[in-house]
Amino acid sequence: MIVKLPNPIDFAVPVFVLLILIEIMWAKRNAPEKYEPRDTLTSLAFGVGSTAAGALTAGLVVTLFYGAYQYRLFDIGWMWWAWIICFVVDDLAYYLFHRSAHQVRWFWASHVNHHSSQHYNLSTALRQSWTGFIALGFIFRLPLVLIGFDPAMVFFCGAINLIYQFWIHTEAIGKLPRWFEYVMNTPSHHRVHHATNPRYLDSNYAGTFIIWDRMFGTFVEEVDEEPIRYGIVRQLGSFNLLWSLFHEWVGIARDLWSAPWRHKLGYLWNPPGWSHDNSRDTSESIKARWIERQQNQVTSAE
Repeated sequence: MIVKLPNPIDFAVPVFVLLILIEIMWAKRNAPEKYEPRDTLTSLAFGVGSTAAGALTAGLVVTLFYGAYQYRLFDIGWMWWAWIICFVVDDLAYYLFHRSAHQVRWFWASHVNHHSSQHYNLSTALRQSWTGFIALGFIFRLPLVLIGFDPAMVFFCGAINLIYQFWIHTEAIGKLPRWFEYVMNTPSHHRVHHATNPRYLDSNYAGTFIIWDRMFGTFVEEVDEEPIRYGIVRQLGSFNLLWSLFHEWVGIARDLWSAPWRHKLGYLWNPPGWSHDNSRDTSESIKARWIERQQNQVTSAE
């Protein structure tokens, strides 16, 4: 039986709009450069389109998840503790998805939309992909229903996770109490995740709990001596909505067309920036050069 729960995002949207307006007023007084009208409009268009795309594919995802649920290992049920466990495990699944979305080009082609802005404010949180269903990112949550969590519970917990991540897209909030920064994802941690600085690349993939990054070695602290530069390594330089949405898919198509047959799959499953002739940079190679420079500077100082 398919269980229907309310979508908490529907109730959160008015709050999102209100908080964006409040942040715009804050920025106008304190940091006008934090908001750029064309960038904000593009972000809003991303959000509207993503909502529509999600509505169009929701039925297929629900059908798939309930089909998989028939083969579950356990009947976990709806006890209060099941909600807590589901939320925590779902957040781990999100971490694995998010990390893969930065390290596998196929997933990155959809996720790059979220990183395409060179500004970092609450409207940036609305930059959600229109092609998530095509990229198959939902497969990372399938193990939860196979374990025995009802798909409705999984969808609900995933929505709460997404709502939590809205408020961390801001520069208006500095670092929070140390205990909170240690366990939870915060604006400081997520600013690092959106950075293009070599020091910060490929880090802080957490959704709600930053503890996953600490456990799996992907945590990087925000430091005052290095201001963050936002966006992607090769900036779009455009506010064109369609190009922002599909530029990486276009890039994949071009590479698949021109690459030798034995290397074609590499342009799908290897990291963004990978090339069979090493003519491009990946985040890993950029970060490696930065680390080498830091080590050389230390050696020279000695």
